[in-house]
Amino acid sequence: MAKKETIFTKDVVLVMAASFFFIFSNMYCNPLINGYAQELGASSAFAGVIVGMMSIVAMFLRPLAGNMTDHFSKYALAFLGGVLSFIGVMGYVITPNSGLLLVFRLINGLGYVLCTVCMTTWLSYLVPFNHVGEAMSFYGLMNALAMAFAPAVSINLYRVIGYRQAIIISALASLLMVITVQFVGNRAKPDRQRAKQSAGLHLKIIQRDSLPIAALTALFAIPYFATQADIVAYSEQRQLSIAVGAYFFIYAVVLLGIRLFLRNQFDTVPFQPWLIISTVATVFYLVMLTIMKTNWEMALAAAGMAFGYGLIYSVCQSTAMMLAPESERGLASSTFFLGLDIGMTLGPVLGGIIDSTMPVKYFYPVMLVIVPLILLIFFANRQKLNSAVNRH
Repeated sequence: MAKKETIFTKDVVLVMAASFFFIFSNMYCNPLINGYAQELGASSAFAGVIVGMMSIVAMFLRPLAGNMTDHFSKYALAFLGGVLSFIGVMGYVITPNSGLLLVFRLINGLGYVLCTVCMTTWLSYLVPFNHVGEAMSFYGLMNALAMAFAPAVSINLYRVIGYRQAIIISALASLLMVITVQFVGNRAKPDRQRAKQSAGLHLKIIQRDSLPIAALTALFAIPYFATQADIVAYSEQRQLSIAVGAYFFIYAVVLLGIRLFLRNQFDTVPFQPWLIISTVATVFYLVMLTIMKTNWEMALAAAGMAFGYGLIYSVCQSTAMMLAPESERGLASSTFFLGLDIGMTLGPVLGGIIDSTMPVKYFYPVMLVIVPLILLIFFANRQKLNSAVNRH
């Protein structure tokens, strides 16, 4: 019997670790920026602009980052992105006012764009193409764990040592990312002949085959990021006696189990079964969040979110890589993350609109409007999406 091929080479582990440090750094700061900006003298409205600057920068620069990723060394772009993130976060620590905080937020956003796009693409170059789904599953798991744990750590820590001292942890995480990528042997330099052939082409904005993936990613991300931004306020408005701080910890633990159990299936199972599971799970967790009154119902909602958003995140990411030609994987990655940026922006915005115009009991039921939109996009592109696993 031939020994099973493993994807966990030294380079793969290092890129995944670097991604964890990078995502941890960014998600660690997100819950702190609003309060920190107001502490530095920003109005509530200006603080909101500062918070949103990173997502705004990301949406506009994704296509440029995608094209750069397909034409330059993935290591060089990851290194540059890590350095920019470190500069931006250290700027948070030393800035004397909210105006400069906005500038450093923009610098951090530039690093965020480069790293998220090129590191996903880099990983796809480090594994056999028939294991891209499995690799993206574990890569997505590392990101999801960072997204879950970083805010919990920062929220608890800043209350003890203050904003500036707490943000230093984020800067250290960025620095660890920069150090980690130095030890990756395969720096994923592009094919020079192919680069010369495409040198005269115009800048591409999106990877066409990945556009339905971006739309689906955005729709699934809306209730996730609305929950991330508003679940504490939601539970307070409903006067719920629940341990809301444990919500994303439960989500992370369940997601870890899902990814470990299903790791080999992402390369063989077509898109449709994953979409059905995630759509049903999304309806389930939105209903549970609507009716929850106890910690048990909250835990069920968190588990449902893991099967909903947590599962489809990796499926969409790996499908984008499978659908794109090798010369456009960076652009496919940027297209996927553009959908994530849109969901990350629209989720809190939609949550704020619902909260200000409707009773709190309608907060999650209104978000069920994404379900028919998800199904419409899927059935319009079903053949292409289901065929992705047959391309590798």
